[in-house]
Amino acid sequence: MPLRVPKSVSALREPSRMAFDSMRVHKLRTFLTLLGVILSVSTLIIVISMVEGTNKYIADKVANLGADVFLVNQYGIIPDRKTFLKAQRTNKQVTYEDFEALRDTMTLPKAVGLEARTTGIVKFNTESMEDVDVRGVTANIGDMDVEEPEFGRYITDADDDHRSEVTLIGADIANKFFPGLDPLGKTIEIDGKPFLIVGVAKAIGNVLGQSQDNFVYMPVQTFLKVYGTHFNGMSINVQSRGAQWEVQTEEEARTIMRVRRHLAPGQDDTFGISSAAGLMDLWSSISSAIESAMVGVVGVFLVIGGVVIMNVMLTSVTERTREIGIRKSLGARRNDIMLQFLLESAMMSALGGLMGLVIAALLSKIVDATTAIPMSLPLYAVVLGISVSTAVGLFFGIYPARKAARLDPIEAMRHE
Repeated sequence: MPLRVPKSVSALREPSRMAFDSMRVHKLRTFLTLLGVILSVSTLIIVISMVEGTNKYIADKVANLGADVFLVNQYGIIPDRKTFLKAQRTNKQVTYEDFEALRDTMTLPKAVGLEARTTGIVKFNTESMEDVDVRGVTANIGDMDVEEPEFGRYITDADDDHRSEVTLIGADIANKFFPGLDPLGKTIEIDGKPFLIVGVAKAIGNVLGQSQDNFVYMPVQTFLKVYGTHFNGMSINVQSRGAQWEVQTEEEARTIMRVRRHLAPGQDDTFGISSAAGLMDLWSSISSAIESAMVGVVGVFLVIGGVVIMNVMLTSVTERTREIGIRKSLGARRNDIMLQFLLESAMMSALGGLMGLVIAALLSKIVDATTAIPMSLPLYAVVLGISVSTAVGLFFGIYPARKAARLDPIEAMRHE
């Protein structure tokens, strides 16, 4: 039994063929007509790709504080200048005593660790590196942090208890001082103090163009011995038992910190809590503002492209007035004429959308491969680009299509 084509598909076949033939005959006009749609869809897809790629990048690289980890520190997440100025006036630095209080008092966390940071100079023989990230850590930070040893070991509790001058170095340090050599067992100077290398961390790479491998770790007690006990750069790392416990664990930490600082109900915190969810919320608000601004630009391009399509279709109706009259005299109905011009307008706009999509996809690949800007083209962006461009063609094609459908066949056949 032969396969029967649905009537709706059969009814569209002839108008679609005629619309395609019309575009094929007027290639240059079709291309120039679609420039607005091509530009708008390209812009839309590139913006979506940039935001999507940056969302993944922020989640993986910037907001990745470790497995179910949040930080208690002096400032927390600062969304704007006003908040920063207020935090500078009111917030107090986190101390080692704060860490001990959370470590010994909290009941919900899986672990509580301490990390202190500064920048310093690292030397080996006659070579040196400046602006190195120097970090003092408790041993359990190794179970929370994204950095882990590739060779050797992490800082241990014994190192911390004995204030040992040992260090875990980043890949940049290893590559600078020991290219092709085993750094383990070698001694480097950190701000003038000798430290024995006990481990080399796995390379992480760059985040927003900044290397994440330019660091040295040491026991936090050794850090405090070298740089002082009241150091303005401490962060308490709290690891919850799981994602479902994070909110309750944050509230427990907040309550203890508020009690320690004698804050009355209603008073603002004089410390900060940073979590991956908070960082992602901040980025989402920024990316939403970017997307909203770009939607306005894309909207202008689409309106311009739609108006151009409408004008070209009106010109096409005028040029083909005699053809429309002949078709009507042979039995074509108003709906047939209207469908023909609507399909031509929609197909023309959809073609522009497809071209814009291809251009945007190629540009996204090139930018992602050659720059530090992360790009990712999601499937929904492809569907959105084609759908929007087709809808523009249909909307701006309605008036020319109706004008063509309403032509009187006798008057149309007399048209020269």
